[in-house]
Amino acid sequence: MLGVCRGRRKFLAASLTLLCIPAITWLYLFAGSFEDGKPVSLSPLEAQPHSPRYTASSQRERESLEVRVREVEEENRALRRQLSLAQGRSPSHRRGNHSKTYSMEEGTGDSENLHAGIVAGNSSECGQQPVVEKCETIHVAIVCAGYNASRDVVTLVKSVLFHRRNPLHFHLIADSIAEQILATLFQTWMVPAVRVDFYNADELKSEVSWIPNKHYSGIYGLMKLVLTKTLPANLERVIVLDTDITFATDIAELWAVFHKFKGQQVLGLVENQSDWYLGNLWKNHRPWPALGRGYNTGVILLLLDKLRKMKWEQMWRLTAERELMGMLSTSLADQDIFNAVIKQNPFLVYQLPCFWNVQLSDHTRSEQCYRDVSDLKVIHWNSPKKLRVKNKHVEFFRNLYLTFLEYDGNLLRRELFGCPSEADVNSENLQKQLSELDEDDLCYEFRRERFTVHRTHLYFLHYEYEPASDNTDVTLVAQLSMDRLQMLEAICKHWEGPVSLALYLSDAEAQQFLRYAQGSEVLMGRHNVAYHIVYKEGQFYPVNLLRNVAMKHVGTPYMFLSDIDFLPMYGLYEYLRKSVIQLDLANTKKAMIVPAFETLRYRLSFPKSKAELLSMLDMGTLFTFSLDSSQTLSPNVSCKTTFPERCL
Repeated sequence: MLGVCRGRRKFLAASLTLLCIPAITWLYLFAGSFEDGKPVSLSPLEAQPHSPRYTASSQRERESLEVRVREVEEENRALRRQLSLAQGRSPSHRRGNHSKTYSMEEGTGDSENLHAGIVAGNSSECGQQPVVEKCETIHVAIVCAGYNASRDVVTLVKSVLFHRRNPLHFHLIADSIAEQILATLFQTWMVPAVRVDFYNADELKSEVSWIPNKHYSGIYGLMKLVLTKTLPANLERVIVLDTDITFATDIAELWAVFHKFKGQQVLGLVENQSDWYLGNLWKNHRPWPALGRGYNTGVILLLLDKLRKMKWEQMWRLTAERELMGMLSTSLADQDIFNAVIKQNPFLVYQLPCFWNVQLSDHTRSEQCYRDVSDLKVIHWNSPKKLRVKNKHVEFFRNLYLTFLEYDGNLLRRELFGCPSEADVNSENLQKQLSELDEDDLCYEFRRERFTVHRTHLYFLHYEYEPASDNTDVTLVAQLSMDRLQMLEAICKHWEGPVSLALYLSDAEAQQFLRYAQGSEVLMGRHNVAYHIVYKEGQFYPVNLLRNVAMKHVGTPYMFLSDIDFLPMYGLYEYLRKSVIQLDLANTKKAMIVPAFETLRYRLSFPKSKAELLSMLDMGTLFTFSLDSSQTLSPNVSCKTTFPERCL
């Protein structure tokens, strides 16, 4: 939201005052010059000393009115000077607005600015007004761990990118899983004017592992406490966000709030919108100490440089140690400790308006934070129920969230005009190669496809598998699009070993797949299936890219490459592992040839043995698949199969 320069407001107020005060003054004087319905002369020449009406009291009234006139005239002259100053500065205001100047919304600690008025002689406060320069980099810190949280981060980042007009620098405190997923995602996303740095969350565990925590976020829910120690020493300020946040406005507006901090204010927080810290939710409810309702830490503004000077690390540790002696554990992770510190040191906090963190938990008072859609700034899904939370306007909030969830991330690759991006060697080489192509070539679109970088989200669902220690393990590798999704359950029933799948989907289709997988008992019962989403772009189906993505993330010594519409025979996984030992594939260059079969029947009873297979071949219900489609099985070599007995 473009800020309105406070000087302009004063300019308008001064103009209205200049017009209104003289009129009010003369009305007052005109009314005051009547007594008993007759006019009373203010001129000394018309005074009648011998008139009965000419009394001492009327003389005093006339003198007081003359004094008032002089005061009003003096005020008018002062207003004219103010007005001329404001007019002289107004062009610079326009330039500031044109260059993306953002004013911040009112929070606590701003009454001095609100009431300073004209008396202070500041006809324009643009020099003091909090602003964000057009190309100023905004720093955002997020703690992320695991597969599900990585998906949430993508939606959060989409909402930020959609509204942003400034360069962004994301500081991601991530475990090894989230770092692998998000590093690949941002590398293939290639969003201009976005930088991402990772910090190893596993190395920070020792800093907070001594704190017992009952919150579902686990140990990672405490890591915001150590950001002053984790983030670079030269980083002065940062916006800290939970992964379940959705932005409905430009994050630069929130960044501008830093300029409103005064004195020792180092934390920007929104008041907690539930009664949790009031301790009246149930009998014997005993929350951690907090100031009033307490503060929610889903959105935090941290002045890192001042926090370090205040020895924040020592401050929160001493508070946590003291409170844990009675509380034994935290219920809301870092939020409990932040509130305990603020309870003792209320001067540390700058209270943000509640629309910067509209909390959609149960028993929330969030409805008081907005009257209209335009009032919304940040939505926080801070209930374990997430999108299923009970709220009067939850349908609207859910639709807003789903909009970003299914939004085409490729559209967010837009340049920030006027803001030079850091030199990217890969991007420069890509542009050079594209410029060398002949656009008149009939195969131009096909050749150009080679240089398309597809956004890739690895391990879209939870994955957990340790390869067998005997070095005979085999991973099934396949690639598919949305129209082959129905094959997944059948393949999982036929193949009990690890699977690596590359899915070519749009953002909206990826969410359809997620709902399909989460609703399937078969797929949810398997944690050794890796789903890698390669997002659609261009008009061609990148079969080689998909195959390479699936192959690259195989964690076993051998892989079994198959088309998605082939079903392996029951028990093939164990059979292939035994064959690896029998053929000594680890020490020789032998290859196992595996044939495939096909049928024209929609419904088919799958053969359970070689004899049954031969019988079906004789009856014509099965056919040998095209000879050139059969391939091989060996380390890093692919194959296609249904029944390996045929090749022995």
